[in-house]
Amino acid sequence: MTLSQSEQFDLLGDFLAARRDEILRTWRRNACADPGQTTGRSLSVGQFLDHIPHMLDAFELKLRSQLGGPGARTAAIDKKLEEVKHGLHRWQQGYRMKELVNECGHLQLCLFDELDLIASEHPELDRGVIAAAHRQILTLVNDTISESASQFQRMQQAEAAGHVGDLRGALASLHEIERRRTSLFHQAVHDLRNDVAGVHISAQLLEQPAMADAQRTEFASLLRLSVEGLTAMLGELMDLARLEAGQEQRKIVRFDAATLITDRCEVNESLARKHGLFMQFEGPPKLLVEGDADKVNRLLQNLLSNAVKYTVCGGVNVSWDSDEANWWLIVKDTGPGLLSQASAPLATGLQEATASAKESDEKNAVTTGQVSNVLPPPEGEDAPSGRTRHQPGEGIGLSIVKRLCELLDASLEIATSAESGTTLRVVFPLHYPEAH
Repeated sequence: MTLSQSEQFDLLGDFLAARRDEILRTWRRNACADPGQTTGRSLSVGQFLDHIPHMLDAFELKLRSQLGGPGARTAAIDKKLEEVKHGLHRWQQGYRMKELVNECGHLQLCLFDELDLIASEHPELDRGVIAAAHRQILTLVNDTISESASQFQRMQQAEAAGHVGDLRGALASLHEIERRRTSLFHQAVHDLRNDVAGVHISAQLLEQPAMADAQRTEFASLLRLSVEGLTAMLGELMDLARLEAGQEQRKIVRFDAATLITDRCEVNESLARKHGLFMQFEGPPKLLVEGDADKVNRLLQNLLSNAVKYTVCGGVNVSWDSDEANWWLIVKDTGPGLLSQASAPLATGLQEATASAKESDEKNAVTTGQVSNVLPPPEGEDAPSGRTRHQPGEGIGLSIVKRLCELLDASLEIATSAESGTTLRVVFPLHYPEAH
């Protein structure tokens, strides 16, 4: 009995659905065996599969709709939505663009192989139907890469927007210092030329015997704060530039993460107390992991510095723990949230990505009988509270954390609001291939 084209597309969709688990297992196995694919190896099965099963649902629905039937439009909309979420999630997980493209290539090969197997086992399927399915697979993978690249670009633009905000803030600070300098200049010294600027003028002003002690102290304080703030920002910009240029490599060793975190928190306790804040930390007394201890230390320092910068009252809580595949670090502050600060564009993107990761993880957790550990959405509203301590380099610091996460195959999750403060969770792999 000859099947109609409509019946053949239905049958093909059924065959692919029946082989779904095997397709996904083969895809994950092949991707993890690729020496260039390092980030995905540290992910659980659910985290690795992400939104791909839902994309395949839409793909199969489109086949059953004969590629142009009444359900095809719904399938196309669903597929695009899942592709956007997948790209955002992969960015949040610390994937590099090359890894994402290679991973999509492995998925395409798995689907091609499966389609060839179905064609060989079912000669009743027309070649035209198989060819049309091949074209749809190409479209699926191409669209996934395109949407993912768009999400990566959108997040890069969000980071850049945060850096622009930082630099504008620094310029505003300089303008204010220049205004105060000019005022003090006219009050204390009338014979110096107004067009002499910078540190040279500052030194000359401070040397003037006629300057009142109060003015001298105020001007020296302004100069010191300006130099410290700009020096810190330039240092962070240099760190970020090295990371973005690929000039830093990870050096994997075995170390005790609990000791590293405890030592770093103890160093930062005095800074917290200086601002009237508490700093609490707790976790297992010993946590042996593989990783780059120096870069984990830098990452944690950035998180703690940002937490103290943003928080006006309350303090910072740090915790750590592990499971059979990963270990994680959580830094939570009682500040006003990040969404109204210089880092807001990047923080917004990370929060959106975390929500997408939570959705995917919960769906997969239901099928495996597990519980999702991804950060839940923040409590409270996102409206600014006005309890912010602005500091130079706020957005740059968060970008450095994100780049270090990418270098360490770590995912970065965030929950932030004006009511509940900010929680950042970094999930690291317990083991790296190059350590063995």
